[in-house]
Amino acid sequence: MRKILEKTLKDAMNEKTSILGSKQVLSSIKNSKLVILSQSAPKKLADKILENTKKEKVSTLHFEGSSVALGRLCGLQFRVTTISLTSLSDANITSIMKESETEQ
Repeated sequence: MRKILEKTLKDAMNEKTSILGSKQVLSSIKNSKLVILSQSAPKKLADKILENTKKEKVSTLHFEGSSVALGRLCGLQFRVTTISLTSLSDANITSIMKESETEQ
């Protein structure tokens, strides 16, 4: 998962097509293509985000790492519990999801 996801996250950060933070992601799920949750996300918050993504039919990826690791993958110096990608092709979403399934 790391290669495709890392490239996608860095591109999204450079193009400013990502939304960071749980509250911001919750309010912008309608505009999202993919939501990524780290293992560090609090259970209540993660459940609320998952419920909203199911309603809006948005793909969700459970990142198998901490919020620190997700932040580093984005190229940031701080923790990222939740990130939403707003401009992503269906092919990229499919390849990221397939790659994450094969790692598990």
